[in-house]
Amino acid sequence: MNQTKNPARRHGARIAGITLAALAALGSVPAQAGLPQLSGPPLVIGHRGAPGHLPDHTLEGYALAIELGADFVEPDLVATKDGVLIARHEPNLIATTNVSSMPKFASRKRVAIVDGVAEEGFFASDFTLAEIKELRAVQPMAQRDHGFDGQYKIPTLREVIALVKRKTLEKGRTIGIYPETKHPTYHKSLNLPLEDRLLDELTLAGWNYRNAPVFIQSFETANLRELRAKTRVHLVQLVDADGLNADGSLSFVPPYDKPYDWVVSGRQGLFSDLVTPAGLAEVATYADGIGPWKYYLQSTACKVIVNGTCQDANGDGAVNEADRTVLPATAVVANAHANGLVVHPYTFRSEDSRLPLEDLGAPTNEYQRFFALGVDGLFSDFTESAVAGRSMFLLKNAPNYRNCLVKGNCKH
Repeated sequence: MNQTKNPARRHGARIAGITLAALAALGSVPAQAGLPQLSGPPLVIGHRGAPGHLPDHTLEGYALAIELGADFVEPDLVATKDGVLIARHEPNLIATTNVSSMPKFASRKRVAIVDGVAEEGFFASDFTLAEIKELRAVQPMAQRDHGFDGQYKIPTLREVIALVKRKTLEKGRTIGIYPETKHPTYHKSLNLPLEDRLLDELTLAGWNYRNAPVFIQSFETANLRELRAKTRVHLVQLVDADGLNADGSLSFVPPYDKPYDWVVSGRQGLFSDLVTPAGLAEVATYADGIGPWKYYLQSTACKVIVNGTCQDANGDGAVNEADRTVLPATAVVANAHANGLVVHPYTFRSEDSRLPLEDLGAPTNEYQRFFALGVDGLFSDFTESAVAGRSMFLLKNAPNYRNCLVKGNCKH
C-alpha cells in the first residue's frame, strides 16, 4: 500500500524510524522516572508533543514524544465556549487547525483582543467542544512536514491525561504532564477562567497533590499566585522576551516585554526582572521553578555585524541563528538554585536554522552544553535529540549513572 495515502501507516513508520535512529546513536534510550524534584537526571519535556515530526498538541504527537523518551509532555490549555480545556497553542485556532478551510465555520472569523493585541482568526471560546472535535490539527511551521495535516483531532486535557496514564503503565516509568495556562487574564475576561477548571481535572485524575507528576506553568504571575493558594502541585514561572539583538542582548517589545497581568495592574518592569536575584527570591514565594527562554541562560551573538545588523556568516544566503555564536553563560541557573527553584528552559529545536554556528549539524551539542549549565530539564520539539544529548552528557559527566543508562532503568 502507498504510505503517502495511509497516514496511520506513515505515522507508525515515523515512530519506528526515529526510534531506531536514536537507538543506533546511543545503544539504548534511558528510561527516566520523571518525578518533579531538584535532583536526578534532567527532565526531557515534549514541547507541544513532538512538533518536529507531527502537528502540535495531538494525542499522536504526545504518544510519539513518549515513545522517544520524554518524561513529561506539554499541553497548552485554552477553553472552549462550553468551558472545556483543550490542548492548543493559542486561543486563536487559525494557525494550528484546518478551521479556515471549513465553510460551515466561515462566519466565526473575527477580530479579538488578546493581551492588548488585535488578532484576526477563529477563537476557541466561540466553539463548543463538539464543534472543536470536527476540526483537525495542522503543522503551523512552513518548513516542517505537512504530510499529517488534517489527520488528527484536537484533544481535551482529560484525554491527554488518560493517554499519559496509559503510557505510564505500558512503559513502566512515570510520565507526567506540564500544562500551560494560556493567556489567563484573557480567559478571565471571557468568564472562562482556567485555574479551577485545571485543578478540577487534576483532582479527577488523582493528581492534585504535591508530588504528582505535574508541573503547571504560566507567563503571568497573578494566576500562579492564585494557584499556589489552592494547590501544592509544582508551579513554574515562565520568562519571555521579544527577541535577540545582534549583540546577544534580549529585546523587550510589547506584548512580550512583561507578564500581561503586570500590564493590567500597572506594575512596572520587564520579564528580565524575574531572573534577577531579587526577582527569583520573589518567584520562590509562589512557584517551584522558572521556565526561561533559553537565551536568558546562554545567549548568542551575530558572528558578523554591520551597522548593528546581523549578516550571513555561514554563506547559506539566509540570516538566522546559524549565523550566531555562543556567548558565556549567565548566573541565572545558580541564582535560581540558590532560591530552591528548578530551571526548565525552552525551546530547543534541531533544524540548522535554529542552531548556533558551534552546533550546526549536531543538535545534541546544544543539549549537552545546557545540561552542563545545570538545568533541571528542558523543552524540546525533537525529543529524540534531547534524550540523546542527555545520555551523552551523563555518560561523560556522571559516572554513577553509567550502569543505569546502559540498563535503561535510571530513577530520580
